[in-house]
Amino acid sequence: MNGGDSKDDEEEREQVMSEVHLGCPPGICGPHISRFTICLPSGVESSRFNGLFKEEESCTDQEISFDEDGDLILPRRRQISRRCFTMKIQHNITSPIPSVGLQEFFALSLPGLAGMLLAHAAKTVFLTDHGDQILENCLKNVQLNSGVLNHQKVVYVRELDWTHPWPPKVSSDLATQERFSWSSSELEEVQKASLLLAADVIYSDDLTDVLFGILERIMSQGSEKVLYLALEKRYNFSLDDLDVVANGYLNFRSYLKDDSECEGLELGSLPCFMGKCIDVAEIPQYVGGYDRGDDVELWEIRYSKGKL
Repeated sequence: MNGGDSKDDEEEREQVMSEVHLGCPPGICGPHISRFTICLPSGVESSRFNGLFKEEESCTDQEISFDEDGDLILPRRRQISRRCFTMKIQHNITSPIPSVGLQEFFALSLPGLAGMLLAHAAKTVFLTDHGDQILENCLKNVQLNSGVLNHQKVVYVRELDWTHPWPPKVSSDLATQERFSWSSSELEEVQKASLLLAADVIYSDDLTDVLFGILERIMSQGSEKVLYLALEKRYNFSLDDLDVVANGYLNFRSYLKDDSECEGLELGSLPCFMGKCIDVAEIPQYVGGYDRGDDVELWEIRYSKGKL
């Protein structure tokens, strides 16, 4: 056994836990199901969601107060007329380093949770990741929520390896096709797609490079597409910079230009990514149980093919 094999074996044995799981039940190391209650914020019209929020559903709230002596007044349960539903997400609380995607599915659900919600209105949704174990977990989450959203016929779980060429090779023999591989008709659907989602994918310069490489290949083909990318800046001490830095963030920003910068690149003849940071404070919060941190950002990204 060489040194590389020993290191790989050690990584497989060592269990790590993301900080997002600090509030989860202790002593659990395998799969765990978390529940997300999604409620319609006050002032938001429900008709735009195609019946996703049921009028008859309500959430139970408790009002806690104290008397003039500081003693607790026993709360009375009251029904708040809020339209809610619950989504379930299975994830691992701990995992080996090579399988941290099983945890990251919880961190920002990658785009899985958002993708399942979009399936209520979209014609076709592809949930993508890399690795059979992570993809099996993603498929399990689709099945867990089949009773809430009638979306199983339009949601497909497919493997997307950023380091591999796009489009991937398609086997003409259906018997030899792997479970999460793409069909030729699905690749045609990707070309016609108009919306891409990504979440929690900016944390490494190398991965950021390959991410924008495959985005360029996908967004330059077929219909015009827009990408909404959510990220949280991850701060770590860098030996190269001898300072605390957000890994991958500066490299991510280096790929984005504003409209005027894109037009100025050889008078618009060169392709580029146009990015605009959206003020998340202006977006109503539908999912309860968490606070948006100051380091969370949402970007709207388009690809300009340049003038031929």
